Amino acid sequence: MSRRPFHLVVAVLLVMAGFGLTTVTHGAAPASATVSDVTLGNFTMSPKTVTVAVGTSVRWTNADDIPHTVVSEDRTFKSNVMDTDEHFTFTFSKAGTYKYFCSIHPHMTGTVIVR
Repeated sequence: MSRRPFHLVVAVLLVMAGFGLTTVTHGAAPASATVSDVTLGNFTMSPKTVTVAVGTSVRWTNADDIPHTVVSEDRTFKSNVMDTDEHFTFTFSKAGTYKYFCSIHPHMTGTVIVR
């Protein structure tokens, strides 16, 4: 009997637990949008903190070979599980400080400051 890869099992469990509420996007944001990029790689968010204007989209890209998610502490945004090279984009319409983490690897954290 073959063993399923650990990341596939984790992904299925997270989707079943309700973490699949926001669509993972592939490709670029609309041309009219301002986009700030964050890379998930080597179990870190880079940059760890981004400061953007209201109306800016932040695009997180998983550069690791294992799955990650992006979830704000206040649940304002929540991505699906992202595999390698998948993206999640969220447009910030309100000023504030948004702390977020990977629900699979909670030590991976970051902050978006919207002014």
